[in-house]
Amino acid sequence: MSTQPLLVDGDWRLPLQLLGAFRAENPMTGEPIGPAYPLCGTADVEAALSAAAAAAEALAATPPEHIAAFLEAYAAGIEADAEALVELAHAETALPKQPRLAAVELPRTTNQLRLAAKAVRSYAWTQPVIDTAAGLRAHRAPLSKPVLVFGPNNFPFAFNAIAGSDFASAIAARNPVIAKAHPSHPATSERLAQIAFAALKQTGLPPASVQLLYHFDYGVGARLAGDARLGAIGFTGSRAGGLALKAAADAAGIPAYVELSSVNPVFLLPGALAERGVALAQEFFASCTMGSGQFCTNPGVVIVPQGADGDAFVVAATAHFASAAPSVLFSRGVLEHLQKGVATLRDAGAAVLVGGSVGEPGFRYAPTLLSVDADTFLRAPQALQTEAFGPVSLLVRVRDVAQMAQVAQVFEGNLTGTLYSANDGSDDAAWPVVAHALRPRVGRLIGNRMPTGVAVSAAMNHGGPYPSTGHPGFTAVGMPAAITRFTALHCYDHVPEEQLPHELRDRNPDGIARLIDGVWRTDDLEPEAPR
Repeated sequence: MSTQPLLVDGDWRLPLQLLGAFRAENPMTGEPIGPAYPLCGTADVEAALSAAAAAAEALAATPPEHIAAFLEAYAAGIEADAEALVELAHAETALPKQPRLAAVELPRTTNQLRLAAKAVRSYAWTQPVIDTAAGLRAHRAPLSKPVLVFGPNNFPFAFNAIAGSDFASAIAARNPVIAKAHPSHPATSERLAQIAFAALKQTGLPPASVQLLYHFDYGVGARLAGDARLGAIGFTGSRAGGLALKAAADAAGIPAYVELSSVNPVFLLPGALAERGVALAQEFFASCTMGSGQFCTNPGVVIVPQGADGDAFVVAATAHFASAAPSVLFSRGVLEHLQKGVATLRDAGAAVLVGGSVGEPGFRYAPTLLSVDADTFLRAPQALQTEAFGPVSLLVRVRDVAQMAQVAQVFEGNLTGTLYSANDGSDDAAWPVVAHALRPRVGRLIGNRMPTGVAVSAAMNHGGPYPSTGHPGFTAVGMPAAITRFTALHCYDHVPEEQLPHELRDRNPDGIARLIDGVWRTDDLEPEAPR
């Protein structure tokens, strides 16, 4: 069977061990499209891992300017090929060319790459700290091992295993990347890898710094995730898949940064509903159905007070959902999982207000709104927090602010939590009651905005407590913080000046920001400073 080549050890070549092949499917029709891509066996995975491990030391020693040049050349290459990339991604995901792919996601991707390059040049990700009295100096450094990156289905550019935030972060920290493409968009990933490899050759990075595998089965993936030659794993996807990889990685002591699932609760405080409830219904509907609801920050649970204002919100939201056509989902698998998620919610006591049906052709599902009372939710919080990845949301009707806080206290860890409050101050007393219960359970607390969308900012936290991610202390978005996931903390105790890394030496000609004796400074150390 003829398949597309893999990118392994600086060479585009056919697989050594072909276990099968797959093609992308057009989500709008359900029909296969594009060429066949290989399902790899252990021989190809071993070749990629061995090559990456061999390249790790050389990449760790590569001057930062070369790393930054690669990231910028890659961004420029993506922009030069934008039209073809958008066409491929649209065909494989059914996401709109405009504005989503061309005007939003592709620029976001190149911006991430350039922000990573900026962090490389400034040494910001290394976080240098100097204690002159103790003679100690520390910074973050490369893992000197490869990073395995799994891309999700919902962002063919910005979170792609070969171009997204995890990729940019790992490369910025000078670690080789083995990218495992998502089978929903293999041609998009292949094209990105071609551009990345051209940038790699242009800037002189080791050939195995960037490698691409399209797909492998569970057993092969588990063995790779548990191989001690790996330095870390970056994963965005389903809870079941991420936890399986994390278990294999944990057994081998490999850090696994996994983004798993999130229902992103939205709390509508009473004053906000009284003030602008009908407008909030429109805002909620737009957020829930944006991108067919296939965002990890989709508002999956909305907490609505009982009473006339809450009822008006529900009526308005139901009307919006009822008027919408079935949404196109990424794949057959997404549709099947969505159906199972809705069935779980119904079995736990939620009633379908509107939607709940499959559409045709292709992979379509009607925008769906369910409802449950707070007492039922509090009796079965785990089942009623089941993520329904798609244009689906659950309304939880609460008696008062006190019960709203009770509901907040039973939420699992989430990426985001939102509170809507009145502009006239009538919710000022209610806000801290709910926020106090919600704050420890979310990575990002949002005020008066729906959660959909994640800004690429140094202040962003795209992470949260388990099970939204595997570790609450890290973010997958925002440079330089996202880079620190793929680093090791190195300490130097009375090491001679000439043997120290550049950013820890007494002389600081580049004006690197360093924490010296508790004070951030960008100047040189005094020559007589104790060592």
